[in-house]
Amino acid sequence: MLLLRYIYYVTFIGLFDVASPFRCGSIRQGLILHKFIPSSFISSTSSISSISSTSSTLFSSNNEDFSDPSSSDNIDRFKDSLSQSRVGENKPINKRVVMKFGGSSLADASRVDHVCKLIKSQISIGSFPSAVVCSAMGKTTNNLLNAGDFALQGRISVDPLRTLHLATIEQFGMGEHVREDVEGLLDELENMLSGVKLLQELSPRSLDMLVSFGERMSSRIVAARLNQLGVPAAAYDSWTVGMETTSNFGDATVLPGSEAKIRNCFKEKIDPGTVTVVTGFIGHDVNGKITTLGRGGSDLTATTIGAACGLDEVQVWKDVDGIMSCDPRMVPAAVPVSKVSFEEAAELAYFGAKVLHPIAMMPAMRAKVPVRVKNSYNPDHPGTVIKDSSNSLVTAITCKRDVQVVDVVSTRMLGAYGFLSKVFEAFEKSRLSVDVLASSEVSVSMTLDKKHGVFPGHPLCSDLEGLAAVNVKSGKGIVTLITDVSRSSEVLATVFQVFMTQGIEVEMLSQGASKVNISLIVDDKVLEDAVRSLHACFFEEKCLIDMPSSNMSPEEEYASEYTP
Repeated sequence: MLLLRYIYYVTFIGLFDVASPFRCGSIRQGLILHKFIPSSFISSTSSISSISSTSSTLFSSNNEDFSDPSSSDNIDRFKDSLSQSRVGENKPINKRVVMKFGGSSLADASRVDHVCKLIKSQISIGSFPSAVVCSAMGKTTNNLLNAGDFALQGRISVDPLRTLHLATIEQFGMGEHVREDVEGLLDELENMLSGVKLLQELSPRSLDMLVSFGERMSSRIVAARLNQLGVPAAAYDSWTVGMETTSNFGDATVLPGSEAKIRNCFKEKIDPGTVTVVTGFIGHDVNGKITTLGRGGSDLTATTIGAACGLDEVQVWKDVDGIMSCDPRMVPAAVPVSKVSFEEAAELAYFGAKVLHPIAMMPAMRAKVPVRVKNSYNPDHPGTVIKDSSNSLVTAITCKRDVQVVDVVSTRMLGAYGFLSKVFEAFEKSRLSVDVLASSEVSVSMTLDKKHGVFPGHPLCSDLEGLAAVNVKSGKGIVTLITDVSRSSEVLATVFQVFMTQGIEVEMLSQGASKVNISLIVDDKVLEDAVRSLHACFFEEKCLIDMPSSNMSPEEEYASEYTP
């Protein structure tokens, strides 16, 4: 009997010493462990042989020898073998991706459940998310900002936030440790707001810390729900995986060294078989203070992780089937675009399309990692992939309403130098941002958003007095074609023939500064007619004029352009 116990002790202590963080390093620990194992489990030699065989198989996976404690690679090799066997079992991985979900996708318990089941279904078809980037649930960020305002007024209120998050945990029946974790964050939030109330101060640094609580809570809830569904997952604040930023609170940028830190963290510290659920638009500066990234911050976190880890794709999940050929509210016949280039996507974003912010696309563009916009309500749709190049004649049509056109004409002789520099200095002094520009030697025309436009008596007019005459025309609109400018003659021939048929006058044209953008200024009253007519020509095969046929239906063109 003593011999049997000795063999049992050697077998199990050896197993725990290598395989588990709960290392048993003494006879006393072995005997304590023995107390909790029924004696019947080791009552026969066949049982002991079985135990020995199991441990031998475990430590000899893939013919690796983990028995030599002097080897520093043993633990790493052992972890690798576990990860490969767990992830690969009946679930081949075709590609590794980052998935990003915004606040509307995680609005409440039902949406969290939908997203987590979507993630599980994507894994089942071979698309494994090495990272899932989460925004705060629903309107949580706005509620946090409101809570900050209330604290400055002497009132502390976190009840709506407490109700949303704890009710979600309760609905899923999550473990006590999840509840304690989220309640700890809520208590920390309440303590912070008490400090704001007492000090009557909410600095940019404090504001960044305040809004960070939303994503820190949502990431923990999403990770817990994934685990309930049988998907191994762990929540991480972004700084724990290497996201380091500048100290420009409220509008921080990612430091250049972050990608190397993220790559090292995912390679050395994170199990590749675990879904890493990461907070979105927050990070740490070099002093360990919480910061928030600027516009498109959550998308930037996703693309930074995708680029750092060299993943196959970054997926941004929304509520539409990708990027549309036009605003569906203006053109009901708008269709999803199969693929666009990074430059085209940036132009669309500048003109108000709901695409990734141009800054958020930069890491993916540099690393040549495709970004795909997909529909969380229709996951089987391929969506729109943003990558290096696009071969469409016209990718999309967008527009901007109610703009001003400012014509600045030199009052000096032809050839006088310094005219344009003085005009731009005057615009800079008045802090006016220009959308579209066209110039000649003695004149320049620019469009401005009416909200920041020029009015009678505006300082710009007095600054340019004596140099140029200023004429302001309001009630204009911009029609922008995202297109291959190398084929501009073909595009513009169609545009002007359509406009001539419709009686639409073009008041200004800008082309050349961008290689993917042709912008035309028309009267705002005919803007919608102009957009609809052009969309009918380029996307619906219902053109008012004769156009060369591609001999393919729109569906066939879409299928030919789509690249998985």
